[in-house]
Amino acid sequence: MSKKDVFRIVNRATDGTLRITDFPNPDSLLQMHTQIGIEDSSTDLALRGMPVFRGLIGPIPEGRNIVRYETPEVFEAITKEWSSTKVKRRRRRAVPASELAAESEGMDNSANSSDMPDSANAYT
Repeated sequence: MSKKDVFRIVNRATDGTLRITDFPNPDSLLQMHTQIGIEDSSTDLALRGMPVFRGLIGPIPEGRNIVRYETPEVFEAITKEWSSTKVKRRRRRAVPASELAAESEGMDNSANSSDMPDSANAYT
């Protein structure tokens, strides 16, 4: 379990771009935001015991030693971007229709051929 020692705040600047600010410890965050609790249910054990702040979403793990907090607007925008990205699906090689038709004709002709035993022709 690695120690999280960088506290990152992500919010929107006035021009709409993302503004990322890193802090070396939570003390400087406590001067700007009110702590309303402690994270105690994260599956990332390194996040347990981290502060939860009013008006920020987090703590969110980011990298080995970074704890990320986001404003609700940034969280919503990033979540919408993430959920709307299309996953490129693998496609099977498309067989042209002409090849399919030729293949099916070959199968029909072979089923009716006279070189098959009489017992096989009885079922066709």
